[in-house]
Amino acid sequence: MEGFLQALAAGLLIGAVYGLMCVGLGLIFGVMRVINFAHGDFMMLGMYTAFYLFTTFGIQAAFGNAVGPFVAILLAGPLLALFGYLVHLALISRVSGTRTALLEGEGHYAQLILTLGIALILQNGGLIIFGSVLASIRTPLSSSAWELGPFFDISVFINKARGIDAIASLLILALLTLLMTRSRIGKSLRAAADNPTAATYKGIDVDRAHRIAFALGSGITAIAGGLLATNYPFHPFVGLEYVIVMYAGVVLGGMGSIIGAFWGGMTIGLVQQMSTLVLPTQLQNAAIFVVFLLIIFFRPQGFFGRMVERT
Repeated sequence: MEGFLQALAAGLLIGAVYGLMCVGLGLIFGVMRVINFAHGDFMMLGMYTAFYLFTTFGIQAAFGNAVGPFVAILLAGPLLALFGYLVHLALISRVSGTRTALLEGEGHYAQLILTLGIALILQNGGLIIFGSVLASIRTPLSSSAWELGPFFDISVFINKARGIDAIASLLILALLTLLMTRSRIGKSLRAAADNPTAATYKGIDVDRAHRIAFALGSGITAIAGGLLATNYPFHPFVGLEYVIVMYAGVVLGGMGSIIGAFWGGMTIGLVQQMSTLVLPTQLQNAAIFVVFLLIIFFRPQGFFGRMVERT
């Protein structure tokens, strides 16, 4: 029972960060309908940005080893959002948005090739600039824990860094939900996602809405990557390890649903940690995709997706 509760707690904590990663991708896909193969590499850039902000730009000296990493991670989000905005403006906008209508249905092929090319450039550029040595954002909180209990002689230990990561993920999700539901920008993003043509007639700049969505998605995923880096080492090709997990979470939650993407990521985190009770660590990803296939078999629209009736 103690092992089960410990795995459950670890799954909830890491699942919250996975959920935030999936939300960044789900926002981009939900608004733009673009399959972004480079999304994992934006997460990688977020990790390295937080790492260098912490170690090189004085944040460690100013805030200390405990608080400094999280300050650096939060600062990395806006920086990667700006980078994502510029990448969309210079490249992604050429094969998405209102221009896609002019490509007679072939725009998705261009999007796939372009985002794959961006991914390769970021991976190999990262290898040249950052090197192949594993890096990590060190914090004393990663090696300490809170004890819950004992309850009936059972105690559950919560890693402090993971606990703060999960709280930060939930706060960012809450802020994003408020932005999407209460602000003018959020309403324009939802309008551009629901019906780009009607949104254009209403005076909404759909291409600008797509740039904002891409920037927000990149920034959110960069923060999630930084939070993940407080517990796991990373390298320039780390995005490959997580981009499939992110897509699985988005599909599980229901295509186009931000809350669904979060719960999809949460499910993946739970399955990953709970599977260690019966399977070797090397088979964690296999367990994830077995559960993924089972859920999709019985509910193909995902947790929060809507079944589309074909006539």
